[in-house]
Amino acid sequence: MIMSRLEAPRDEVTGNLLDRLLAGLPAEAVLTDPDVTASYAHDMAGFCPAGVPAAVVLPRTAEEVQHVMRTATELRVPVVPQGARTGLSGAANATEGCIVLSLTRMDRIIEVNPVDRVAVVEPGVVNAVLSRAVGEHGLYYPPDPSSWETCTIGGNIGTASGGLCCVKYGVTAEYVLGLDVVLADGRLMSTGRRTAKGVAGYDLTRLFVGSEGSLGVVVRAILALKPQPPRQLALAAEFASGAAACDAVCRIMAGGHVPSLLELMDRTTVRAVNELTRMGLPETTEALLLAAFDTPDPAADLAAVGALCEAAGATQVVPAEDVAESELLLQARRSALVALDAVKGTTMIDDVCVPRSRLGEMLDGVERIADKHGLTIGVVAHAGDGNTHPTVCFDAADPDERRRARESFDEIMGLGLELGGTITGEHGVGVLKKEWLAREIGPVGLEMQRAVKAAFDPLGILNPGKLF
Repeated sequence: MIMSRLEAPRDEVTGNLLDRLLAGLPAEAVLTDPDVTASYAHDMAGFCPAGVPAAVVLPRTAEEVQHVMRTATELRVPVVPQGARTGLSGAANATEGCIVLSLTRMDRIIEVNPVDRVAVVEPGVVNAVLSRAVGEHGLYYPPDPSSWETCTIGGNIGTASGGLCCVKYGVTAEYVLGLDVVLADGRLMSTGRRTAKGVAGYDLTRLFVGSEGSLGVVVRAILALKPQPPRQLALAAEFASGAAACDAVCRIMAGGHVPSLLELMDRTTVRAVNELTRMGLPETTEALLLAAFDTPDPAADLAAVGALCEAAGATQVVPAEDVAESELLLQARRSALVALDAVKGTTMIDDVCVPRSRLGEMLDGVERIADKHGLTIGVVAHAGDGNTHPTVCFDAADPDERRRARESFDEIMGLGLELGGTITGEHGVGVLKKEWLAREIGPVGLEMQRAVKAAFDPLGILNPGKLF
């Protein structure tokens, strides 16, 4: 239901809020129908509480965002910025009585500049749409989360997203050159630059990347682009154990190779993907390693990596014959999380990143945790950068399984810290991991992070209850 000023509920708090919002916004930008606003209450994470928003606002301009933030500051109403809600940590979950600020209608690609190699975009631009648009100019925007067909650039910036290509090209933070940000009090601030170099002052741009909407609302981003590389070729290597596959990863990286993709799927994941897609992946394997190169001579690079896989104990190495076959292998990897979700109907997707040299220990530890709790836990990993996604499959209708799933999820995070890793490589902290953030960064680190938050948002109205 689209509310006009006359239709707004007249209780003192909500009525005043809606009147103030509608004074500076078109009526169609403010939603209050409970059935509609409920669909904006949470992202894709489980085990994360969500409140009931007072309203959902869908602005189209930076000025409209400023009006929302001024109103929220004056009335002391919390604001939860959102993108496409594809996140996996509860970072976009509504708090009780908040304004949900959905930025999906701010979806313009303002500029693509092949000389400066930058794109200027609004936060609601979908990742895949941007990638295709810059591709028409012979350019490449590398960050490619698995949800790239639906996730937005603003959400990617908020959670510091990664993707399959991180091993060679890095994560979102490395491509954000500058931002326009609406602060909690409604002021508009510009950070960063559009030049290739620049070190003036503190790097506030990098501070906002990964801040989960807790410091300000991104309304425009300047993104670095790269020349479009050749189409990549991939190979698949089968291993009789996860340890052997992880040994191959270590050999590849120690050998100085720079694959555009280096991904691992364990036997549980391979079987789940086959069940969902009927792709015919080798179910006899204990671990499947996918490697790809987008170099001028990818066949030679694949041959060298294939030899390293065989030296590590690969039972079979199969290079793709062409780009189409390579894309099929990548599609199998992109289908992994959806396939695991179908195993029991519900998943908790962990996001623990460890040093590459300890990847084998991580996989062994996850297997022990799965056995201990009597659960199915499939592991997919951006193996080239040590970022694992142990995915706990469980029946949400079974209270005991829910308990065991949550306990195993926490034990996996603890294992990652023991191995010198981090509780999140790319999904963010949100609600799901905020207790673990304190354990990772320690009391002094937590104190300083809270001080930064207070400097930007002294009233604590921006995405409260997230991170810490």
